[in-house]
Amino acid sequence: MPENTNNQDGNEIVKLRRQKLFDLQAEGKDPFRVTKFDQTHHSIDVRNNFDSLEVVPKHDDEGHTIVPSLDELPDSKVVSLAGRIMFKRVMGKASFANIRDRYGDMQIYVTRDDLGTEDYSAFKKMDVGDIIGIKGFAFKTRTGEITVHVLKMELLSKAIQVLPEKFHGLQDTDTRYRQRYLDLIMNPESREVFEKRSKIIREIRNFLEKRDFMEVETPILVHNAGGAAARPFETHYNSLDEDVKLRISLELYLKRLIIGGFERVYEIGRVFRNEGVDTKHNPEFTLMELYQAYTDYNGMMELTEALFRDLAEKVCGSTKIWYGDKETGHEIDLGKPFRRLTMTEAIKEETGIDFDRVADDAEAKKLADEKGIAYEARHKKGDIVNLFFDEFCEDKMIQPTFIMDHPIEISPLTKKKPDDPSKVERFELYINGWEMCNAYSELNDPIDQRERFAEQDANAAAGDEEADHTDEDFLTAMEYGMPPTGGIGYGIDRLCMLLTNAQAIRDIILFPTLKSLKAENNEAHEGGKAGEEKSSEAVSDQSGFFTPNDKIDFSNVKIEPMFEEEVDFDTFSKSDFRAVKVKECSAVPKSKKLLKFVLDDGTGTDRIILSGIHAYYEPEELVGKTLIAITNLPPRKMMGIASCGMLLSAVNNKKDSDEEELHLLMVDNHIPAGAKLY
Repeated sequence: MPENTNNQDGNEIVKLRRQKLFDLQAEGKDPFRVTKFDQTHHSIDVRNNFDSLEVVPKHDDEGHTIVPSLDELPDSKVVSLAGRIMFKRVMGKASFANIRDRYGDMQIYVTRDDLGTEDYSAFKKMDVGDIIGIKGFAFKTRTGEITVHVLKMELLSKAIQVLPEKFHGLQDTDTRYRQRYLDLIMNPESREVFEKRSKIIREIRNFLEKRDFMEVETPILVHNAGGAAARPFETHYNSLDEDVKLRISLELYLKRLIIGGFERVYEIGRVFRNEGVDTKHNPEFTLMELYQAYTDYNGMMELTEALFRDLAEKVCGSTKIWYGDKETGHEIDLGKPFRRLTMTEAIKEETGIDFDRVADDAEAKKLADEKGIAYEARHKKGDIVNLFFDEFCEDKMIQPTFIMDHPIEISPLTKKKPDDPSKVERFELYINGWEMCNAYSELNDPIDQRERFAEQDANAAAGDEEADHTDEDFLTAMEYGMPPTGGIGYGIDRLCMLLTNAQAIRDIILFPTLKSLKAENNEAHEGGKAGEEKSSEAVSDQSGFFTPNDKIDFSNVKIEPMFEEEVDFDTFSKSDFRAVKVKECSAVPKSKKLLKFVLDDGTGTDRIILSGIHAYYEPEELVGKTLIAITNLPPRKMMGIASCGMLLSAVNNKKDSDEEELHLLMVDNHIPAGAKLY
């Protein structure tokens, strides 16, 4: 029978399962001593080849089924499968179960007469989650379901922990990301996503091999993390007693290889950027960069368009793909020629402002002020152009669009346009409102490159933590001569999101970056008694939300005094307090404090609220939570974004300190969006 985890404490179930294991070991049947199993078929093989595998048992004179033994079956009819028990229904002398392998589920039929009394009794003691190997033959039940009649069974691994309840699968997003193995066990659609991701990367390699590109590997730990505008992670080489950084791009080493004579190179590798986490960004992500000598950014556009079209056909089966849900999503056509616009043309389309006619930095900043675009004092006209594009254009680029000819201020490694030195030969591809790749006609003039590095050094000195720094070894390499080169970088994770219709980057990264849970390690390493004395509670219940007060140390907490002024009831009652659910949460660009929340407030229209709590929370840990907001406050613009309401938090000072602690108010997820507080 299926285990009723609602009526039986999870702690007790774990104890019972451990005892079953101890009993097996005492009987000399320890499943963990099994080293291999002869697996001849997967579930998909049985389904696809059923006509040739099917065995139709004979009947005796009285109409009883004569089940053949393994010795009586031709080898071509014997199937040997292995998988995890996902469902089990024992019915006296005969039982049904479902086992799951990498390709799906297969129903199995088990009888006492065929296995023998001892082995059938052992099967009855097995639990959902156990991994077994079976041998038998394929047949169809009376209802027409393809099934394997089991003639031999072996327990290959005993599951101690209890799987989530079968009919609801694993829905809690925090647990899905932290315990990906559970997600993969319970949710076949998650496995399909990661199988598709593997195919995407395989097809990229196939495409580039046909174009004579060579795959290479370059260092991850570097002294100068250059090639992109991002803050690096830092670490230390003990043996060398030197501080080093984790790479933020692949660019500078790949260009060294172009200089060395490899005319077409690429790398698919992990890069690391010490930045925020949201639905489209992960600090550790997969990047592909490629460089081709003797071409320019036009050559990179041709390659990119062909690559995306090829991937859609090979992975999705069509150049027309759908992204989003049925109601709000849209079809994206990768088969048509991709649109091409300069950055200033795109801004003019959306705002009517022609930055090609803007004379200087002062006029650009005046336009930014008029449009409510926040900028920094050091920003120049080119920076303002980029801010305008981000604000007014980026999310409009649903169909594939190449945005070309960026301002030189934001492109330190790119060749200037011969007819307009204020711009560079660069493009970004936008699909679904996302930047999908970034390409250049690469700068190969070492003198010009040194001047651009100097400007970046000045920006760093002025406080820009994402500025590039001068790389003397790279400049020396350039002085030996670098051919004209086209280069491009692709975010593999975002590409996988697009082609798998994933709504968050964490859905296509097997083990995404998450904030660690306090005391999780202590609970997981309390020796052998941990499994016996600790329950298999959900990870989300270890967060402190349900922790009893007597288990929390409040000794260092200092509470502000109550307000002395009273507020009359009529004034208070005008505030509309509502439960809201976090659909998306992301760091606001150019802000170190603000988080942008996209909230479901029960009205059917997303509500945007900005909150300055980034010092206390990472965006990813708040997605899916239910919060409390005041929803009838007038909109207030922050960083050019209208914030419609205020999220409630509890704030206190640490004892003997002016340092504040902040706790965002989170409530039970059973409370629906829009529920009013009284």
